[in-house]
Amino acid sequence: MNVSEVLANTLSPDASIRQNAEQQLSTAAIEHFAEYVKLLSDELANEGNQTFIRSAAGLALKNAFSARDRTRLQEVQQKWLSQVDSTIKAQVKQNALTTLGSQTNQAGNSAAQFIAAVAAIELPRNEWPELMPQLVRNVGEGTVTLKQSSLTTIGYICESDDDDLRSSLNQFSNAILTAVVQGARKEEENSDVRFAAMTALGDSLEFVKSNFENEGERNYIMQVICEATQSADTRIQQAAFGCLNRIMALYYDKMRFYMEKALFGLTVVGMKHEEEEVAKLAIEFWCTVCEEEMAIEDDNMTAVETGTETRPFFSFARVATTEVVPVLLELLTKQDEDASDDEYNVSRAAYQCLQLYAQCVSGNIITPVLAFVERNLRHEEWRLRDAAVSAFGAIMEGPELKLLDPLVKQALPVLVGMMDDKVMIVKDSAAYALGRICENCGPAIDATLHLPSLITALFSGLNDNPKMASSCCWALMNLADRFGQEQGIDTNPLSNHFETSVRHLLQATERSDADNSLRTAAYEVLNSFVINVGNDQLPTVAHLCTVIIDRLEKTLAMQNQVVSMDDKNMLEEMQTSLASVLMSIIQRLEKDIKPQADRIMQALLAILTAAPSSSIVPDAIFGTVGSLANALEQDFTVYMEAFSPFLYAALGNEQEQQLCSLAIGLVSDIARSIGEQVAPYCDSFMNFLLNNLKSSTLSQTYKPAILQCFGDIAQAIGGHFETYLTVVMQVLQQASTISAGNTEKNYDMVEYVLSLREGIMDAYDGIIIAMKAGDKIALLAPFVAPIFGFLSVVNMDPDKTESLLRSSMGVLGDLAEAFPNGEIADYFRADWIIGMIKEARSGYGNGRTADTARWAREQVKRQLSLPTRQQ
Repeated sequence: MNVSEVLANTLSPDASIRQNAEQQLSTAAIEHFAEYVKLLSDELANEGNQTFIRSAAGLALKNAFSARDRTRLQEVQQKWLSQVDSTIKAQVKQNALTTLGSQTNQAGNSAAQFIAAVAAIELPRNEWPELMPQLVRNVGEGTVTLKQSSLTTIGYICESDDDDLRSSLNQFSNAILTAVVQGARKEEENSDVRFAAMTALGDSLEFVKSNFENEGERNYIMQVICEATQSADTRIQQAAFGCLNRIMALYYDKMRFYMEKALFGLTVVGMKHEEEEVAKLAIEFWCTVCEEEMAIEDDNMTAVETGTETRPFFSFARVATTEVVPVLLELLTKQDEDASDDEYNVSRAAYQCLQLYAQCVSGNIITPVLAFVERNLRHEEWRLRDAAVSAFGAIMEGPELKLLDPLVKQALPVLVGMMDDKVMIVKDSAAYALGRICENCGPAIDATLHLPSLITALFSGLNDNPKMASSCCWALMNLADRFGQEQGIDTNPLSNHFETSVRHLLQATERSDADNSLRTAAYEVLNSFVINVGNDQLPTVAHLCTVIIDRLEKTLAMQNQVVSMDDKNMLEEMQTSLASVLMSIIQRLEKDIKPQADRIMQALLAILTAAPSSSIVPDAIFGTVGSLANALEQDFTVYMEAFSPFLYAALGNEQEQQLCSLAIGLVSDIARSIGEQVAPYCDSFMNFLLNNLKSSTLSQTYKPAILQCFGDIAQAIGGHFETYLTVVMQVLQQASTISAGNTEKNYDMVEYVLSLREGIMDAYDGIIIAMKAGDKIALLAPFVAPIFGFLSVVNMDPDKTESLLRSSMGVLGDLAEAFPNGEIADYFRADWIIGMIKEARSGYGNGRTADTARWAREQVKRQLSLPTRQQ
């Protein structure tokens, strides 16, 4: 094929020409990968090509080495390793290195991305050892464009989150630092080079830890960065403040000297910068300070409890409160009236920082903020009123409630009154501030004194303008959580307002000017009210159920009216919201939902049938079906024949991992609900679940739920689980060998292993109970030793959780009960068993774990009193 022509066609405005060209490239990448990569690199390196051809070649090269999914990425990388011979590799890499010096910036940037992609494959394998030294030489000796592109390449390589690549870069830390600092100095005359160097420096900071340990080198790095904050080029200033943010997060313990000498003043001045992007990054510096100091305080509390070494803590935020907070308050007045909801401007950055500041310095924030609020809350200038309202809401989390309580009680009537402000932005901020109060200072809100006016004001705001919907709905949800915390009681403060609230919310969802966000938010509030209201309103909840089913049924006709992506999104969000409300209603009504069950399942099955393959709706539908199964228990069996095909499809859909995960949980729900009636479906369930365990596509985080599901199925069908016993026990034994290792702790791996062990333990317990119930306990005899072996492993695990220990007690006790005649008594004589029971009994007070441990102890005592018998 004519590569230049095909590349040009990928940019054609004619969809058919464009798609045909993309298909040609895709086919070539699959069938002739080595030649394909070589041709693209030739086109990229060809200075005679037009810029757009070179850019298209670069994009195609990048796509050839990219994948969102890690498994797919590894497949792509393997093609480079196995399908491309060393000669072609050398030519391709040389083409890319040559292109770094191109006068065409787009070509140089494309080459930088491609080099970074190849580096991620080769550097961890100790291949291409000359790359990093070559890039460093380019920075020192090359042309301006070669310097810039080489620095950009270093940045791309260093920003990778690939652990193997990061480890391989440590050997080059000195060379990387030399290159980027050389380009970042104020002596560098070319701003593009200096900006690229500062960007690369920010990406490489994690790899220069050893350099930061050296005071002389650290001083020089900090000097270069601080000088860059004063550059005339705002891009360089932004990159410099970005570096300072990263350094504060990585090297807090080294920052005391620099804070006192430079950073305090530089960042306070930076927050006032007229260039918004610079100001936001300077604000973000203080966000980082607050986040880091909160993390250190948490770590130090743990260190004190465990007797380990504490981290240095300098109280940077507290010391700077009187200087930083007034600047943040002033920046709150820089609102942009036309900003979209997701736009991050200086005012919103200052608000976020003020929130973090309040959490970090607690009561120290109150005095400066309260003075600002009192001065401006009733000001004629709306920007000052809005800033005052926002500032008050921002400090609702952090200071102790006893300090905030009198302030909240005093402010509530004023804030409720500001819901009628003539300026929409002020009203919205008032609603959000009320939401913050409801979320963090709920006890300060009196059910008699404040609740009626608060609910009235928030619903008035909800009906006033769709722009206020999000804030009003969030406040109402927090209000419902505040007054509905005691589940299962006959009445609570929400009860008096429930019917009116439901009416307002249903009306809000049908407003002619309502958009998706308003409808979704209103249904979320309705959900929250249903969950939290007292039992005296269950008749109203039952009536609401009919309304929601009616609306859900009406969405089926809307399926035929979908003509655009917006229509599809609107319909799916509506069906998802309605299904979520219905799930909460079912959970509240429990068995009383039965008269409506047929209508509910008919609607849900119809929606599942009509849903396109890419739809998000089945996720919500499965949650609702799970609630219905839990409520109906064995009565849910009548729906299994119609529903099971959808469940099978989801279990086998490894590409839609969230849906597959929900399906795994739903199998457990159904098994627990309908008991032995699930037996006709178990062959299919077990096949899908076992295949999912073997899958390389499905995330390993779903495996614990699959193992737990085995236990639920076993308990449901009792002795009939004999069919699957051998293969499942082999799976459990294999899974029990997985550990987090003895090297430096990977906390994600530790968490995964603990979750996996809980799944294994639940599976064992369910199987033991099943075999006992089916009078087939003898079948367990070959597996008793591995079960005790696993219990011993758990006992020795210093990271074991309370829930895992409790499950272990259940397995011990159930094993003892299952073999009452001493067949396995010797296993219970191991010294560690008594110690494990004692740990569970004495370490967790008088809760469920201690109760289970006491029961297990009695069963073990009985075993120890029995004579040993041969099996």
